[in-house]
Amino acid sequence: MTEQQPVAVLGGGSFGTAIANLLAANGQRVLQWMRDPEQAEAMRTQRENPRYLKGIKLLPGVEPVTDLPATLAACQLVFVALPSSALRKALQPVAAGLAGKLLVSTTKGIEAESFKLMSQILAEVAPQARIGVLSGPNLAREVAEHALTATVIASEDEELCQRVQSALHGRTFRVYASRDRFGVELGGALKNVYAIIAGMAAALGMGENTKSMLITRALAEMTRFAVKLGANPMTFLGLAGVGDLIVTCSSPKSRNYQVGFALGEGLSLEDAVARLGEVAEGVNTLKVLKNKAEELQVYMPLVAGLHAILFEGRTLEQVIQALMRGEPKTDVDFISPSGF
Repeated sequence: MTEQQPVAVLGGGSFGTAIANLLAANGQRVLQWMRDPEQAEAMRTQRENPRYLKGIKLLPGVEPVTDLPATLAACQLVFVALPSSALRKALQPVAAGLAGKLLVSTTKGIEAESFKLMSQILAEVAPQARIGVLSGPNLAREVAEHALTATVIASEDEELCQRVQSALHGRTFRVYASRDRFGVELGGALKNVYAIIAGMAAALGMGENTKSMLITRALAEMTRFAVKLGANPMTFLGLAGVGDLIVTCSSPKSRNYQVGFALGEGLSLEDAVARLGEVAEGVNTLKVLKNKAEELQVYMPLVAGLHAILFEGRTLEQVIQALMRGEPKTDVDFISPSGF
């Protein structure tokens, strides 16, 4: 009997580690690659990720490694869990080794210079690869602790979706498929911005009605933007849209929410990010999203408002007042007699 081919997870952060453990729980052998040899050694000896996922035991099937070309040579299915700022730089040198691989992006971010989503960068770096996106309401620690969780694998490649479903689908982790890779990925990237606003609102003691208004208008705003770029509005009614938005805007475990909460307590942006000690993708996404919304002339008052708070010296109260003075529009944008 031939030995089962291992699965690669690229990235030593909290989500990469949670995915590696999930795969191992399903009987997969996992090569978890990271750039930092000290971190890999610590994970090998301590059998946990002390930096990003303290207290969660690494399953025996997870092997922390640092040789990227060897990892790619050994694996067909590759989960990419690198920060958006590091993805291109890490993979460009090994582009030839990515041809024909099944690459699944789990990073919810947008590249600053190009406004490219992670799967678009993967397609650029590895045009011969088969590409999918994993996104949904998936807080890393809860996934690692086996809280009941659902996610979406999005790709036009049905075989890739099936491979990912069979690799990850388990007792506590449910994997749904979608063909709208762009919409699913955009939902995952955009919601991070609104989580910062929600965290600020919580720190300032705003009411439940206010939080609900913010989340619902955020959904309207991000859907409007995504549809302008060609996504399917219905995708935003699913796990990768409203599902992810709810969890990231209402959980203190969400990194972007934590940054917002710290800002609401009066910390500067630098101190809020430093307190977190991890990448909060929403801060990077905000700048590029505001510019893109202006360029496309998409009405995004929450994005403009948060930008004004972080970079133009406004307060959240001023932004909410401006929102309340705005012209009331229709509640749901995509209802029409044609059923669109």
